[in-house]
Amino acid sequence: MRIGELSELTGVSTRSLRYYEEQGLLVGGRLPNGYRDYPADAVDTVAFIQDLFSAGLPSDVVRDVLPCARGERPTGDCTALFARAQQVRAALVEQEERIAQRRRTLDRFLAEGRT
Repeated sequence: MRIGELSELTGVSTRSLRYYEEQGLLVGGRLPNGYRDYPADAVDTVAFIQDLFSAGLPSDVVRDVLPCARGERPTGDCTALFARAQQVRAALVEQEERIAQRRRTLDRFLAEGRT
């Protein structure tokens, strides 16, 4: 499928898809006319990439995790990669806790302002 179709099916901009390809996250071929051509499973790959980015993983970690998640033989150690992903998750939890504390502080301020 061409990049425009992949964009429509995933809701991801063509610019982002090109970025994913540049970063080695998404693999596509080229048609004789030079257009990008992606396999059908690219839709699932893009969805997974989006999930990993939403979880706060940087592109270098996403690139390393993708083969492990697809069941392919990784070039690195999947255990180390998942440990890195757990570190990123832990950092997100800490950030969420700080945000929750700030929200509670703001809620107290707003509640006091009403009385």
